[in-house]
Amino acid sequence: MAVAADFEPGAILRDTAGEIRRVLGGDCGGLVVEQAVLGLFFTGVMLSNGRGGICATPIKSIPEAVCCPSSIQAMPMPGKLRGRPVAAFLDDLGPANSLRRALSIAVLSALSATVMDGGGGVVETVRGVDGLDEARIAKGDNVVLVGALGPMIKALKARGGPFRILEKDPATLRPDEMAFYAPAEDAPIEVPRADVLVTTGTTLINDTLEGLLALVRPGAEVVVVGPTASLLPEAFFLRGVRVLGGVRVTDPKRLLHMLAEGGSGYHIFGRAAERVVMNSH
Repeated sequence: MAVAADFEPGAILRDTAGEIRRVLGGDCGGLVVEQAVLGLFFTGVMLSNGRGGICATPIKSIPEAVCCPSSIQAMPMPGKLRGRPVAAFLDDLGPANSLRRALSIAVLSALSATVMDGGGGVVETVRGVDGLDEARIAKGDNVVLVGALGPMIKALKARGGPFRILEKDPATLRPDEMAFYAPAEDAPIEVPRADVLVTTGTTLINDTLEGLLALVRPGAEVVVVGPTASLLPEAFFLRGVRVLGGVRVTDPKRLLHMLAEGGSGYHIFGRAAERVVMNSH
């Protein structure tokens, strides 16, 4: 009997956390966070079992770039993260604080790697492949991008087919890309028209992914990519995602060292992490 998908905001993270607790136990095997880094571009963790996890850092959620009370309150417990049980981070997946949620998603990423490395994953992971390259785009397909995905924008411009870019901050787009821009609030108009929807995993942080997936028309190709999407795939597949493209942390210590020094994706790939893809069919 098919399970009805829940498209409420945060449902994918809740389902993923629930599956991890089902496999590892309510206390997640007693694992704790060994080290955490909130970097400029990415937030990363290493657990006591040596597994690493990653999530985009929602840097724009800090109210002011100064040491004011509002900024201090936005930071998740500095100095108290080492040794904190991972189960406690799963309780922080709610929407109250985006930086705290990013840290919890990084923990969820490391726990997902723990489950999959232990044989708990039911989907084959293809390593060394970019999720964007797995998108099935036929000639004439209308493509909708959620977020300024530079490599995908370049490829779509070269292809010449119709596409739109849904983006909250148009300043992230180049002048020649503005012709394809649509404000994020136009999602209810643009997404149902899409033959292919490509979105970044950062939509998990701001609670917009489930709403976008609920707008997708039946039969459309759906691709979710980015380090923030480095999670167990079942909750995504249940909601119509065909391709989940994330990363696998190969050297957690090196990853955290690089993130602490302001490292971005360009710096970590091939050194501390590799791209991975999971397909639903």
